[in-house]
Amino acid sequence: MTAPPVDPARYAAFLGVMVVMAITPGPANVFAIATGAEKGKAAALTAVAGMNAATLVWFSAAALGLGGLILAFPRAFHLIALAGAAYVAWLGLKTLIAAQKGGGGLARLSVRPGRSAFRDGFTVQISNPKAVLFFTAVLPPFLDPGRPLPAQLLAFGCATIGFDIISMSAYGLGGAALADRMTEPRFRRIFQTGVGLLLCAAATLMALRH
Repeated sequence: MTAPPVDPARYAAFLGVMVVMAITPGPANVFAIATGAEKGKAAALTAVAGMNAATLVWFSAAALGLGGLILAFPRAFHLIALAGAAYVAWLGLKTLIAAQKGGGGLARLSVRPGRSAFRDGFTVQISNPKAVLFFTAVLPPFLDPGRPLPAQLLAFGCATIGFDIISMSAYGLGGAALADRMTEPRFRRIFQTGVGLLLCAAATLMALRH
């Protein structure tokens, strides 16, 4: 009888860990809320696609041995994470300034909000310290050296991206549920301030967790 590509016990334990990690409010989920609140449901789901595209890049890189490179050159990846945090902080500050001026905040960053949301989501996740921690500390113990690595990464990748899509989408759509009131000037100013603070909080989490 052919052995399954992933040890069932390890995979069950991994699923339990992933449920907790996926629903924990981190930089990615906070960013999903902010995008949904500022740009609506479509942009929130586009940002979720961008973030999970970055996760797919991380899994592909893991298959090529990126975990070893991260351990060998930690400073380089530390700088990447800080650059991502700075970018998210810039988005947050821009939104806070727009709130004070009564402007459009994140909505004015691009005339093509769908592309912007995908790009911003990708940037957040590709530089997310939580992703670096996941591939250097969380995932390796679940890998079985006696089984084919590509098949294991495929199984773990499907679970990770699946849980993240569900969690991020729920957070993003929750934020978008309040977006209908954005036509009210006073509410928009208050809400933009909240969005700006959320983005700054995400940037702080990205910096501190690294």
